[in-house]
Amino acid sequence: MSATDRAVVAKRADAGEPETEEIEHLARSAGYEVAAVVTQTRTEDPALEFGEGKAEELARIVEREDADTVLFDNELGPYQTYNLGQLLPKGVEVLDRFTLILEIFGQRAETRTAQLQVELAELRYELPRAEAKTSLAKREEHPGFMGLGEYDESREQDIKSRISRIRDELDQIEQTEQHRREQRRESGFDLVALAGYTNAGKSTLLRRLAEELDVDENEELHQDLESTAESEDQLFTTLGTTTRRADFEGRDVLVTDTVGFISDLPHWLVESFKSTLDAAYRADLVLLVVDVSEPVESIREKLVTSHDTLYERNEAPIVTVLNKADLVDDEELERKREALSALAPNPVAVSAKEGLGIDELSERVRLALPPLEEERLVMPMTDDTMSVVSWLHDNARVDDVTYGDDDVLVEFAARPAVVEQSRSKAEALQPRAESA
Repeated sequence: MSATDRAVVAKRADAGEPETEEIEHLARSAGYEVAAVVTQTRTEDPALEFGEGKAEELARIVEREDADTVLFDNELGPYQTYNLGQLLPKGVEVLDRFTLILEIFGQRAETRTAQLQVELAELRYELPRAEAKTSLAKREEHPGFMGLGEYDESREQDIKSRISRIRDELDQIEQTEQHRREQRRESGFDLVALAGYTNAGKSTLLRRLAEELDVDENEELHQDLESTAESEDQLFTTLGTTTRRADFEGRDVLVTDTVGFISDLPHWLVESFKSTLDAAYRADLVLLVVDVSEPVESIREKLVTSHDTLYERNEAPIVTVLNKADLVDDEELERKREALSALAPNPVAVSAKEGLGIDELSERVRLALPPLEEERLVMPMTDDTMSVVSWLHDNARVDDVTYGDDDVLVEFAARPAVVEQSRSKAEALQPRAESA
């Protein structure tokens, strides 16, 4: 696709007025210029998706606008794609919603994990179409029936084999990531994940929460830490994860911006990005970010879908963040709070762009994180004692240090794993003290 490709957006809805804002945004995110929009409200036509008359109108508009591509905000079957291609001007490509999403994913996949997940999603999308070709070719006298391509049963088996290999590699990556998360917790970090729909402002919020803090972490332990996070008006800017260090009133936190949700994604596509979503599934706290300037019905629908996705595997508490509060007045904000109270009890309203409500959000994060364990350690004064005290300052919230003639008393609060490590370190000092 070139930067100048022109596209006509098409959408059919069973009832009501077809909404095209999201598919147009997707098109622009993929680099298309939207030349025209064609919609229809009716039941699906099994041959063309649109009714025959509307499909012919679509062809005329594509020719008039000199468009290169038709982007359907519906899932097209292989027959529908072929039939539309026959009706449209020669050379015009037909993409449905999920093919377009996969195209965007492919453009944004920079890490090995993201590339594998995109390939897995593409293969899962292609598999039922390959199976359909196999089934039809076996029944028909002529391979390539309906323009679906030559019959090749080995293609179906090849897809299944590649899916299996990618799953195995992603499972290995997931195990490595889980080990890294446990190392972070053992180092005294709480893990907070930003989740929500694309363009809700997650990346902007990440920058706001950690804007004054430098990332100074062990490179091997924190390979995904970024000093910046993109904040662009595009969908799927964050395909992988971006993590930054933040301080919530004495709590050392790693905040991760995860891939954005989008409406009407099939389960197979969400499942393909399970490795990326694990940053949310396995966090200590999830901040579910929504755009409060959207209509309340749209927000409600997105909250329901987000909860369904998160609660499938997530056990961490969820705090709903009503972002872009600067775009609504107080009356509208309060009205939406009440309307969404069943799905988002006690949400926090913020403007990540303007910095409004960030202090209140920081306090909510601190209160929602797992409680720290209080501990008092008395350690003998040895050559290694100060290194333990320094380690505690790095990995715990040290409240007081008292130096005696022969020992050191440290009062601190930390995650249970850190407390356990500190006890082991203190115990290891005892033999040296006795031998001295």
